[in-house]
Amino acid sequence: MPGKMIDIKAEDGGSFQGFLATPDSGAGAGVIVLQEIFGINYFMRETCHRLAAQGYLALCPDLFWRQEPNVELSDMSEGEWGKAFGFYQGFDMDNGVADAGAALEQLRGLEGCSGKVGAVGYCLGGMLAYLVGARTKADASVGYYGVGIQDALGEAANISGPHMMHIAELDQFVPPEAQSAIKDSLADNAQVTIHSYANVDHAFARTGGEHFDAASAEQANARTAEFFAQHLA
Repeated sequence: MPGKMIDIKAEDGGSFQGFLATPDSGAGAGVIVLQEIFGINYFMRETCHRLAAQGYLALCPDLFWRQEPNVELSDMSEGEWGKAFGFYQGFDMDNGVADAGAALEQLRGLEGCSGKVGAVGYCLGGMLAYLVGARTKADASVGYYGVGIQDALGEAANISGPHMMHIAELDQFVPPEAQSAIKDSLADNAQVTIHSYANVDHAFARTGGEHFDAASAEQANARTAEFFAQHLA
């Protein structure tokens, strides 16, 4: 079934859009897809469609809307990388988590949604998935190579649902000392499961990206699928 853009109401007023893909059955649990720094681009839509094929209603909210609506950038050109980092530097994390939470609750209430909703995010979205797990009523959350989590470890005590992390051991944006801090701090947190991937860099799961690693992406995606099947069924 083709995807479509829908309107999402922000908690503090105004509205923004999100890309929604639904399963052929029209019914299932929900998953919000939290963007990288490139906006709702081909990879985010592809991820929504993949989740829809697994039986989920998948919604990718436009989290850069407060700076500029409908951002869609490629990771393939230097100029668009520069624009993407500009949006990242101007991004308000607290507003972003609130907007993600609004999208999550709107998805929960959509016709066809079972009432259970998870979150999955990549890069910036990986950090957001961690914070969504701590600050919202997400039933489960997954983060791929989240950036900055080592500076927000105090939030971990508030994670109310199961959370999974995929960490790239060669991640240029999450150095070894940050990875160690995350693993050490969360080792005894019963809600958190961490998978670490050797010999891969940041964005190893981004289809067609410079650091895409098919084997690691397949393994991480299979783990995510099993995790959601367990916790969102």
